[in-house]
This record gives sequence, structure tokens and C-alpha cells, in this order.
Amino acid sequence: MTDRRHRDAPARSRTRRTTPRTHWLVLSVLSVTLSTALLLQGYTHHMFGITSDAVTGARGRSEVVPAQVAHGGPVIADAAGAAHTARVEDRTIALTFDDGPDPVWTPRILDVLRRNHVHATFFVVGTQVVAHPELVRRIVSEGHQIGIHTFTHPDLARLAPWQRSLELRETQLAVAGAAGVTTALLRPPYSSKPDALDDADWSVLKQADAAGYVTVLSTQDAEDWQRPGVDRILANATPHGHAGQIVLMHDAGGDRSQTVAALSTLIPRLKAHGFKFATVGAAVGMAGPVQPAGLGEHLQGMALVTVLQAGDWAVRLLGVLMYAAGAVSVLRAAVVLVAARRHRRQRTGRRGGAWERVNEPVSVIVPAYNESAGIEAAVRSLLASDHPVEIIVVDDGSTDGTADLVESLRLPGVRVIRQRNAGKPAALNTGLAAATCELVVMVDGDTVFEPGTVRTIVQPFADPRVGAVSGNAKVVNRGGLLGRWQHIEYVVGFNLDRRLFDLAECMPTVPGAVGAFRRRALLALGGVSDATLAEDTDLTMALCRSGWRVVYEEGAVAWTEAPASLNALWRQRYRWCYGTLQAMWKHRGALVQRGAAGKLGRRGLVYLLLFQVLLPLLAPAVDIFAVYGLLFLDPVRIIGLWLAFLLLQLLMGLYAFRLDGERAGPLWSLPLQQFVYRQLMYLVVIQSVFTALSGSRLRWQRMERYGSLRAPKGASPLQQPTPYETTQPY
Repeated sequence: MTDRRHRDAPARSRTRRTTPRTHWLVLSVLSVTLSTALLLQGYTHHMFGITSDAVTGARGRSEVVPAQVAHGGPVIADAAGAAHTARVEDRTIALTFDDGPDPVWTPRILDVLRRNHVHATFFVVGTQVVAHPELVRRIVSEGHQIGIHTFTHPDLARLAPWQRSLELRETQLAVAGAAGVTTALLRPPYSSKPDALDDADWSVLKQADAAGYVTVLSTQDAEDWQRPGVDRILANATPHGHAGQIVLMHDAGGDRSQTVAALSTLIPRLKAHGFKFATVGAAVGMAGPVQPAGLGEHLQGMALVTVLQAGDWAVRLLGVLMYAAGAVSVLRAAVVLVAARRHRRQRTGRRGGAWERVNEPVSVIVPAYNESAGIEAAVRSLLASDHPVEIIVVDDGSTDGTADLVESLRLPGVRVIRQRNAGKPAALNTGLAAATCELVVMVDGDTVFEPGTVRTIVQPFADPRVGAVSGNAKVVNRGGLLGRWQHIEYVVGFNLDRRLFDLAECMPTVPGAVGAFRRRALLALGGVSDATLAEDTDLTMALCRSGWRVVYEEGAVAWTEAPASLNALWRQRYRWCYGTLQAMWKHRGALVQRGAAGKLGRRGLVYLLLFQVLLPLLAPAVDIFAVYGLLFLDPVRIIGLWLAFLLLQLLMGLYAFRLDGERAGPLWSLPLQQFVYRQLMYLVVIQSVFTALSGSRLRWQRMERYGSLRAPKGASPLQQPTPYETTQPY
């Protein structure tokens, strides 16, 4: 990203009119939609689930269960009133299958039933219906009966009444959406025979009756859920005598190969003994328990199925993206750290040789618009340089007396040029035209140099291939949390990346706060362009595409003011990010070029696109998924992953601070940075991308100054402490 820029005063009102706002509504809607879908998906897939019928343990008292129910038939109606039950006709078998549909076992069971010309009743689980709606349609189309087995397979007796209603209603909607039918048949999970009902179960049956359901229990349990072997399943499912039976089996919830094998033998055997097979409704003489769904219910069901399926896809996609982003981030950290080490070794070797030979004078251009708070400190710091300089202050129509202040100082070697307000690129071009030296240093009016900064930053020009040099901008006002976070970002983010860009010969930005250039290289480009807000990024990319090397010199330190409020930080980073997007688009042709331009395109631009655009755009979804993981997945694993990435960032921070000669104290705030600063930065990227896509033009803006800069000692008779002596918090 680029460093600080001045903006004209009327820009704020124009920005309000041109900045799009619709995207925040769209982002909010998408975030709420994604969160809702994930909440539904998490509840339906992770709160409960299909488990063994024996997991609920011992039942409670049965004092309120009517005797005629406990000793009656397995089909129970009017539980909320004068309860009555129904038994299956003699020599009639109603095969029932719970927990499906399953993509493997349900089709095999349906094939067995079709071959034997038998109809059965399938008590389906809502989550399975959503996952495999085509199987529900097949069950209905082949003449079988549908009943509901709740949405997530919980023990209804242990749920609050509202949760019971939700379980039944959502399952009914899922069936209506998948197959276009509704059913009055309910089998509660973990139920068995009527004499096993307790008082809690009875409350479930009464609530279900009030909702219009008939409860279907069983009289004979094949116990196939235990997978005891085909012979044992056959023995458990075979009636003793001629009484009709409702046989409980399963078509999902695990490996049901034994069930399929047993069923293939059971049906012919029972038919040979004079038994007939029927659905539950037909077996007890119930009229039409399954009916076509109304249009409204069918549409609601389709919407529910669609939303939940979208949630499943979202979870899969976000999981893949999260792991991919994590892998890319780890790879980036490794590459950046290795590059930083190599860069430091190269620079250390060069300082002892060829890079200590540049002694020619330098023109220093200071574009200034309403910089009265810090311009004196900036100019005095330049005068204290241990390298010969001429200082050109270009006042771009300031209204706060900036030019008058500089002139009143009567400092030797300082020229003031006044011009009408035309923007920073115009001010830089004015200074460039007035410069008398071949080497030019550009510095913002809110930045102070150390005495050796100018000398250090021009040494790489000993290499005739070098056209520009990026210096090391440091945050001077780092006292509060926001200052510390920006300090960390400058040292760990910007400076580590610049070392990598230097080695890869694809430097995208020489910051406006501290940068040096060959004057003839700039003039060959036509000067500084005003086509983007990131004029320094635009200029740097243009130099790279022209074949010039752009390098980073960490020893050229400059101290700059960082925004002291979230609002000011937002405006600054929005401007930087939007301007960088403009520059990337302007220089997109470098992607297909060769030589130095190709390095910029295929290395620098791709890096910026991946790590400064795409990953921040995905960050909100990743954060939402992390919350989802804490609620519904393994919170220990999620927290462990977060701590691992935090440790990786801390290690990068410690190494970067060591390279920059900084104390590691501010890194204690790194965990807090993840919960405020990181979110602000990716919102900035979202705002910038939407602004660019909408075609809006962001105007120049004014950066608020705080007067925290101080000129270094030796700048003038009015000596002041160095910035790092007065502002460092440690």
C-alpha cells in the first residue's frame, strides 16, 4: 500500500455523494443469510444425530400413561383427548424402516421390496430428506408410505415443547418440499413398544396429537441397529403365532447390509407361511394418512430444502477455503521470512562495498497542503542531513499558512514554491521541474528524517540499474493501541513484504513518506501521474515496467504520523487500497509482458491480488465460519488453529522487529489486533472493491495532523528532541 497523501478541502462532501452505500446493505444481507444458513446447518447436523436406539438409557415413571395405551395397539391416536389405539390385522406384517433415506442402503431395500411386490412405511429423518430428496420421491412414487422421524433424531422427551414443534414442523416441510406430500404418521426416535412409554413420552404424544399426528410404535424389533448377524435379525423379525406385527428395521444410521440380506429372506419366508405385507395405514385401516401437500406448504418446503442444501455447500466450501487460506498464509510466512533473511544478508554485504560511493547532492521535494502542524519539523530534519541536499517545499494552495511558516523560518537551502491547489501529483511535478539534482528524494510534509536517511537511501543508486529506492517508514505516534497496531503493521506487514519484493524484483510501491528516484527516469515517464489516488504505487509500477530496478533500503528511516482515530484510519486506508486497485488495473498489462514488467505482473500484481484483495474479501466468511466451528464443531480444535496462526504471526513479528531494531514490547497487543484492526482492514478492502466495481471516483482527501513530529537534534539552533525519544512508549 502507499503512504500518506494530502487532499483538497472540499473533497469530503464530494466523497459522501460519490461513495456507494448499497454494497453495505448487500454485505449485511449476505452476512445475515450466511449466518442463518450456518446456524440451521449447525443445528440440524451437529446438535443431535442418528445414534443407537439404546443411548437414551432407562426411562422414567409411567403414572399418567393411560392403561388402554400401555396395553393397547402400537398405533395411538387422540392422545390429547380420549386416547385409543389400533392393532394390526392378523397375519399382516407392516414393515417399517427408520432413520433414512440413505443413499446406499435405502435404494437396496427399495429394490428388495420391489422384487417381492411389497409396500412398507419409511419414517424419515429431516436432515436425510434434505440431503437426498430424490430418494423420498422414489419412496412415494413406488407406493410406499412416508412417516416422519423428526428432523435431527433427538429424544423428544428431553426437549422443550418449542423444540419438539420445530422438529416436527421442519420435517413435515422437508417432506413436502422433497416429494410434494404431507403425512400424519410419526414415530418418535428411541421409541419401542406401547408398554415402554413413560410420562415424558406421553407428553410428547399428546403434543404430537395436538399438532395432528398419529404415533406409530412397534411390536417387533428386528434389532438390526445392533448388527447381530443376518440369522439373528431374521429370528427377531419373525412373528410368533398369527398376530399382526409392526416390525421395526432401519435403512440408515450405519452399515445396513445385514438388514438387506435378512429382508431378502424374511419376505419370501413369511409369505410362504401365509402372511401378507402392507403399509401401516393399510394394516390398521387408517384412511389416507399421506396426502398431497398444498401449494404454500410445498413452496415453503422447497425453500427449506434449498436453504439447508445451500448451508451444506457453504460449510464445505468455507472449510476448503479456510484450509486453503491457512495453507497459503503459512506458505507466505515461510517465503517472507526466508526472503527477509536473504535480503538482510545481501544488504549487509553491499553496505561494505559498492553502496558507500554515492556522494552527489540530492534534491528533496516536500509537497505540502495544510501541513503547518508538522512542516517545520520535517524541514528542519532534512536540514540536519549528513548528505548535501537542496530542499524544495511546494505549497499546493494551503489555507493554513504552511508556505508563510516555512518562509518565516529563513532556513538556508530551503526554497518555497507556491501554486494553486492542484493535488499532490501536480505538486511533485512542480518540484521535479525545479530540482537541480539528478537524484531526487520525495518526502511527505508530515514526515521527519534522521540525519543519515538521505545518505543511506541514495546509496543503491551506485547500481546504474536502480531507478528508485524505498525507505523505511516508521510510525512516530505509537502510544495507544491503534498506534501500536499500525506500528506492528508497518514493521511486520509493509517492511517484510518490501524485502520480498526487492528480492523478487517486483517492488509495487515506493512510499510517499520516504522514497528516492532518478530524475531522468521520472521525466522519461512524463512525471508523476494523477490517474490514480495511489500516485506512488502508480509511479513505482511504471518504473518497473520501464525496466528499472526498484529496491528497499531498510536503513533509510523516516518517522511519520499515523492516524490516531479509527475514522481517520478508515479514510487513509480506503484511499490507499482504492488507489492501489486503480494502479493494479492500470498496469494489468504487465501480466503478459516479459522482462522486468513481467516480474512485476506475475509476481508483484499476483501477490497483491491474492493477499491484499482476495484473502481480505474472504475474511468475513472465514470469521463467520470460525464462530460456527466454536458453536457446532470442535471448539478446542478451532481455538487451537487460531492460537497456531497467532503464534505464527508472533514469530513473524519477533523476527521483523529484530530486523528493524525495534523492541518487541508492542507485540503484546497482537491478539487484540485480530478482533478490531483486522476486521477494519478487510472492510476497507470490501469498500474499495465495491467502489471500483461501481465505477465511482474517490476524491482526494485531507489527512488529519496531530503535531506529534519533532525535528532531530542539530537541525537548527532551535534544537528539539528526536521523534523516537519523545514518542516511543517504551
